[in-house]
Amino acid sequence: MASETHNAADAAASAPGMPQLDFSTFGNQIFWLMVTLVVIYFVLSRIALPRIAAVLAERQGTITNDLAAAEDLKVKATEAEEAYNKALADARAEAQTIIAQAKAEIQADLDDATAKADAEIAAKLVESEKKIAEIREGAMQSVKDVAKDTAKEIVAAMGGKADARTVTAAVNARMKG
Repeated sequence: MASETHNAADAAASAPGMPQLDFSTFGNQIFWLMVTLVVIYFVLSRIALPRIAAVLAERQGTITNDLAAAEDLKVKATEAEEAYNKALADARAEAQTIIAQAKAEIQADLDDATAKADAEIAAKLVESEKKIAEIREGAMQSVKDVAKDTAKEIVAAMGGKADARTVTAAVNARMKG
């Protein structure tokens, strides 16, 4: 068994080793390396790189177009904001005008209503004063009548005799002051 292991070790030592490092095949390896590199170069330069360049150019074009569109939209947004602010200012001014007109109309209506109410109150006041004067006059007349009747009864109760004229004159004189 030891001899078999020894023979295998001798055979491995005499073997050329890795084929890549064998100097006898360097010419073939260099040829195939050059062929492979040329094929890879042509594949990359004719097929892959043009496609990559086209994709990069398309992306650059898309980015440029998007930036231009964004700039246009920014300008439009600025214009829209200015138009909005102007419309808002116009609306506020119009609202102030409408409010002022409404206040003036309301004040005019209020003045008219106040004048009508004052006229009605004045008319009712005159009417009330007339009624109060009538009531006062009626009350005074009633007081005179009661005073006359009371004076007649008092004079009669004291045993005297009073005529209506004398009692009326005495009551009138007393009522005047």
